[in-house]
Formats: sequence, structure tokens, C-alpha cells
Amino acid sequence: MTAEVMAANDTHWDPALSKLIASLKEAESLSNDQEIDFLQTLLESKELNALVNVHSKVAKVGKDDRLAPILSTSGMIMCEVLEQLSQQCHLNEDCREAFHLLQKPHLQSLLYAHDAIAQKDFYPHLPDLPIEMDEDEETIKIVQLVKSNEPLSGAQSAEPIVGATIKTDEESGKIIIARIMHGGAADRSGLIHVGDEVIEVNGINVEGKTPGDVLSILQNSEGTITFKLVPSDGRGAQRESKVRVRAHFDYNPEVDPYIPCKEAGLAFQRGDILHIVSQDDSYWWQARRESERTARAGLIPSRALQERRIIHERTQREIVEGESKKGSCTSICSTPPGSPRLRSSSSTSSCRQPKTKKIMYDLTENDDFDRELIATYEEVAKLYPRPGIYRPVVLIGAPGVGRNELRRRLIARDPEKYRSPVPYTTRPMRTGEVAGREYIFVSREKMEADIEAGKFIEHGEYKGHLYGTSAESVKSIVNAGCVCLLSPHYQAIKALRTVQLKPFLIHIKPPEFDELKKTRTDSRAKSTFDESNARGFTDEEFTDMIKSSVRIDFLYGHFFDEEILNADLVTAFEKLVNIVQRVETEPLWAPSSWVQ
Repeated sequence: MTAEVMAANDTHWDPALSKLIASLKEAESLSNDQEIDFLQTLLESKELNALVNVHSKVAKVGKDDRLAPILSTSGMIMCEVLEQLSQQCHLNEDCREAFHLLQKPHLQSLLYAHDAIAQKDFYPHLPDLPIEMDEDEETIKIVQLVKSNEPLSGAQSAEPIVGATIKTDEESGKIIIARIMHGGAADRSGLIHVGDEVIEVNGINVEGKTPGDVLSILQNSEGTITFKLVPSDGRGAQRESKVRVRAHFDYNPEVDPYIPCKEAGLAFQRGDILHIVSQDDSYWWQARRESERTARAGLIPSRALQERRIIHERTQREIVEGESKKGSCTSICSTPPGSPRLRSSSSTSSCRQPKTKKIMYDLTENDDFDRELIATYEEVAKLYPRPGIYRPVVLIGAPGVGRNELRRRLIARDPEKYRSPVPYTTRPMRTGEVAGREYIFVSREKMEADIEAGKFIEHGEYKGHLYGTSAESVKSIVNAGCVCLLSPHYQAIKALRTVQLKPFLIHIKPPEFDELKKTRTDSRAKSTFDESNARGFTDEEFTDMIKSSVRIDFLYGHFFDEEILNADLVTAFEKLVNIVQRVETEPLWAPSSWVQ
């Protein structure tokens, strides 16, 4: 391939190489002629230019999401399929043909090659160099790194400079490498590892010095930084994890008092997709935003640490509210050295095990139960659309916000494609109604039995009669090749959000009070709280709508895939149409269990 690029690019020089050659000519007076001639010959060689062009093209293609592997275990899946097909070969000719095709060496080699590339298993694995020395002689390695231009902002670690953090070993008192940041200078060099002992920095002995002293040396250094290190016993290259998660909370390292290095932290917001590149530390993961694949990784609290924080904050609130006994210990006990110690001012060394709060689940108090759930991260993967099998689209919002009107407009746009399930009810059929059109009429005994069996995604009672939507109705619409549209009560979210249905959840939100009142008044919208549908909304109903929306966002906001602000109905509907089209045609992030 390099030869082809050389033939096709005789006169096309990479801009970066051209800039280097120009800079070299400007620096002729700073070095001898022999060195200048060598570098100029190297930089002007067609071979190097061809290699740089190949690298640029590969890097450009590598940024294309369409070329990202869906999975990296196709060989394993092939073996599982072969095992299942072997039991069915005697029953079906298609099974026999598929079984023989999957056994062909060329196809199997193709799948294994795909997995090797997907797992990035193409880096050279060089053997360790044999070391011959006296047993008492200590191995020393010298590593040179170029100092980063990133601001330090008072950091208490070397991370912003070389992509690593340092600490004092509690037993020996020596300065050691505590963490290597993925994508940083130390990680890219492949020469510095966690546990390496730092002996010298730029020729200055660091024995007896603190991490702060070493940081001062690094801050005052210019250009290349030289480390003299004693390798750790258990050194090894870091391999990036392939885990992606959706954050369920906001995080700002600048205000986190427990993070080892604020400059090493990664800020994110609820809903961001994060690539977790390392989970080696129990309390601090390394991650980067999925949209910033070439960026250096940053520190984020691990799931375990964030759960502890949330529990601690809730316990603190209970103490303030007088729900805990005076003098009880609220710190997180048995915290390993080096991890955050979240203590209250009343904490003592005599810690007791934290109490477990037991909650009896009651559907009528569903909000209270959901508030006790701890949302941190959710592992996700790309869910690819399947032709003719569409994900249900669920519109969630406060009563009166307009989610039903948006659903009706979308159905009217294409009634053959968009449908809503017919609800069930136990009330008697009225004159003019047709069974199965407005409602599916069943006996109370039948519906209560189905509710008990978990066959309804939502249900309720109104004027002594039961109403509800069954999961089977949703599945039948999906299996018919249509898009199922739902606008249930927000408490139905968890019953809907299953691997069987794979819904796409959209939160329909109201604007601020003044805009909400103006838009509804201008459009002469009728109150959904008035049974006769004869009057407009009151100020109290507008206020309740906004409060309800805030509550929905607080309890279930981390579940939503999209949000639509329903200020202007036409604009909101256009956004809904665009979102639904994306759901039908684009791979989107979803819980990883739905993909597997």
C-alpha cells in the first residue's frame, strides 16, 4: 500500500512534513551540518512522506462511526450458532446448509480476523529483554518525555504535565507512580508504569522529597523532562476497556473535594455517553467522552464511590431532619487507605455498620420508592434499527403538557405506520361504541388476574372501573411492522423499559410559566382537567404542570433518550418527527442488555 501511495503522491507532500522541513532550515545555525543533513534527508524521503499519508488516511477513516465494529466476539457467537445448528440439521435443509457454510475455514478465518481488528489485537507483542545482572543490582530505566503545555492551575500531581500522578508509598516513603492516564504522554510512551519508583527528575534526586516538591521540579522544567525510574515488579501495558456508560448524574471535578487531582478530572452532565477506559482503581475510573475519542482520559468517580456518596448525603439529610439518633456514626466505615472518607462532623473512630433502610413497595407510593433508587451509570451499546421492526416511541410528560396531542398529530400524519394500542376497560360498553375500536371490554375478574400476572404496562381505576394498556397490545403493533406510540403516566416508565419492548423515551416538558400561559392562551387550549373540556387552563394548573415536570425529571430524567420543550406546538411536533425518523434509521445508544 505504501508503494501505491508513493506512486500516486510524488508531488503531494504532507503539510506537517513540509512545516518540519521549513523549520529545520530555520534552525541550521543551532546544530552541526551532519545532523541537519541527516534530518533533511529523512524528512524529504518519499518513503516517510508515503507512510505519513497512509497514516493520515487510516486515521481519517478510523473516525467514521459507520466503520466501528458492532461486536468483537463474532467467533464465539459462530461457535454457539454451530452448536445449536448441529442439533437441528436433521430437521431442516436450511440448517444443514448454514451449518456447512459456517464450518468453512475461509469464513471462520474472516470472523476471527474481524474480532482481532475489533479488539485492536494488532499491536506487536515484543518479548521482554533478557537481563543479566547481579541479584543485588537494581534495574534502572531512563525515560524522556516532552512537557505538556496544559495549564497546571495549582495541581498537586504531575498529571497535567506528563499524564501521570505520583504519591508517597506509605511503607517505604518513596515517590512512586500512582496512576497512568490513558492518552497522556506517559501512556503513549509505554515506558512508565504504575508502581515505578521515581529516583531522579532532570538529574535532581527526589529521595526524601514530597510529591509537592517533585511537582515544583516539573513546573520549573522546560522542554524535555528526564525521569530515572526503578521498574515496578508487576509492570504491564494498560489495555483500554470497551465499556460505554450513560451518566445518570452531573459531575464537576472542580468542586469535588475528594478527587486526587482536580486537573485530571473529567466533567460531564447527565445523559453524556462516556467511554470507560480503565476500572483498575476501585474509587476512580478513567474515562473520556465518546465524542472525543482522541482526547486524554480523565478521572471520574466509580459506581461504588458515587453510590456511597449518595447514601452518605441522604443519611446526612436524615440526621438534619432528626431521623437518626444523636451521636450515631454516619461515616462510610472500613474505607481503604487513599480512598475518599466521607465523614460528618460528629464522626468518631467507633463506627458502626450503616443501617439498611427497608421500604415496602406500594404502587400508590411509587414515587417515594423510586426516589430511594440510586442512579449512577448505565452500561450502553449501539442498538441498530431492524428493517420492519420499529422501537415503540413513548411520550412522557406532566398532565396537560400536550403529549397526547403530539401523539394524535403523528398518527394523523401516517395512520398506516403510526398506531396506539387500544386500551382495556371493565366498564360497560356505551351506545355507539365498537368492541376493539375505542376499548377492549373485559370482565373485572379477567383484568385483575392479568394485572396480577404482570400483563399490563400501566393500569388505573376511574369511577369504579379499571383501565389499562397491555404489553401484548404493544408487541402486536410492533410485530405488524408499525411504530407503536404511547403516552402513559410517568410511573409506567419502569414497566415499559424492558429488553422485550426496547422503547425510546421522550420527555415532553413545558416552558417557563409566562411562556406556558401565553402560548396556551394564544392557541385557546382547553384544560385537560375539565371533564366538559369547556374552559382554559388556570394559573394553578400551569404551576402544577411545571412542578410535576420538575418532579418527573428528578425521579426519571436519567431514563429519557430525548427531551422536547413544548412551547410552540408546531415546533415541538417538527422535532418529534425528526426524532422518530432517527429512531427508525440510525443506531442509537441503549442499555447494553438490549443489544446482547
